[in-house]
Amino acid sequence: MIKPYLELGQIVGTHGVRGELRLNPWCDTPDFAKRFKTLYFDKNGEQPVTVLSCRPHGNIVLLRLEGVESVEAAEKLRSRMLYLNRDDAHLAPGTWFIEELIGCEALDADDGHRYGTLTEVSQTGANDVWHITGTDGREYLLPAIPDVVVDADVANNRVLIRPLKGIFDDAD
Repeated sequence: MIKPYLELGQIVGTHGVRGELRLNPWCDTPDFAKRFKTLYFDKNGEQPVTVLSCRPHGNIVLLRLEGVESVEAAEKLRSRMLYLNRDDAHLAPGTWFIEELIGCEALDADDGHRYGTLTEVSQTGANDVWHITGTDGREYLLPAIPDVVVDADVANNRVLIRPLKGIFDDAD
């Protein structure tokens, strides 16, 4: 399901004495966070905050937000989540947010058979692995590769797949 506001990451600490924040981003690379001039402290977009500066620092992001001028003010934000407006993300076609994939029905691309629900995504490095909780309650692991994932239609809460032989059946 497409959500208008998505988690960008969690504030995990401070950096320096002038209010800079350390953000643990939930994105593929810390560079993704540099795209946003406005972030939000809530998942409904009702508490916007202007981004004054944003720079990757290893696997985290160092962030300055409007109104956060001291280490004390920054410390009060520790553990808070920051959200992005999906419309500001400008994703390339064929890419999705993991948060939007979770909960999608996994359907056979050829005959519409329902395999289950996508309940988790593991990022393994080579390719993502989708965890499908089957209609039988079992968990199945599906490689998210072009040969398997035909379409992800998050607007309609479904993914169309062509599973490899043996994933959902006991093939030899």
